[in-house]
Amino acid sequence: MMRRILAKVPASTANLGPGFDTLGMALSLYSWIEMAEADDGKSRLELFGKELAGLPAGGDNLILQAARHVFDEAGVPMPALHISVYTDIPVARGLGSSAAAIVGGLAAANALIGSPLTDARLFEIASSLEGHPDNVGACLFGGIVAASWDGRRAKHVRLDPPPNLEVLVAIPAFRLPTERARHALPESYSRGDAVFNIGRSSMLVAALATGRLDLLRFAMQDRLHQPYRAALIPGMAKILAEAPEHGALGAALSGAGPTILAFVDSESPRKAELERFLLGTFAAENIAAETLWLKPAEAGPEIVESGAEADRVPLPERIKGEVRA
Repeated sequence: MMRRILAKVPASTANLGPGFDTLGMALSLYSWIEMAEADDGKSRLELFGKELAGLPAGGDNLILQAARHVFDEAGVPMPALHISVYTDIPVARGLGSSAAAIVGGLAAANALIGSPLTDARLFEIASSLEGHPDNVGACLFGGIVAASWDGRRAKHVRLDPPPNLEVLVAIPAFRLPTERARHALPESYSRGDAVFNIGRSSMLVAALATGRLDLLRFAMQDRLHQPYRAALIPGMAKILAEAPEHGALGAALSGAGPTILAFVDSESPRKAELERFLLGTFAAENIAAETLWLKPAEAGPEIVESGAEADRVPLPERIKGEVRA
């Protein structure tokens, strides 16, 4: 008999500046995906929370697509599923909402049928569904991930985040679909820009691996995507250039944006100053934004089997002590 599985999956930030489509970090902001075989034989997907309002609840939902891949790969007939979802991860803001849906759907479905697929195989499926491995790698493995995907194979190396690394994100009050952000990029780059980014991304991985946070300002510079996306996000260029003058170790566009992230030493006395700078810069462009202080998430999906109360208590009520209010 199938069980009722609850997967708690972290948000993620990708690129970290120069690591375009290759570097990611899991963040302490979460989605909860509960999955079980439907008792009445009728599939249904319940979406809770303001972030999920208006998103598709039919067969094209990413969670259902991911689950279907697991059942097909395992050779198990897919039953009618009852899926409940709650998320604190803002949608289309560059914080890995689609990666969390994909990884959560894969992990929950895999656990539901006894975990026949390895994490390595889930990573390849997730990379195929997402189109790149950085967000899904961070979401699946936690920590900091350097990843590659050639259209068939996905490989990754996971790093433990430096213990005193903290993340401030400024989330503008508008959505920026990844497809639109990608259309802003050129078809080709100069050799100089390619070499620039290879150098910066290599240094960034080395700095994070060795705890050399003093190098982040230099190592997080980018010429491949951020300069081209700046026009889509008023205030972004100023924040990236000046955030270190207000206490940041370094700053970058989070994924495809519009969220901006700043790395901060957790013991810095300038956190309030940095937060004011980010909000003030967006306000000067007549853009409302909110800030969140986050930590790198050390782990990927947390999988538990739901108790008997799941039949009578809705998911939001059972996780209300964990969600961001």
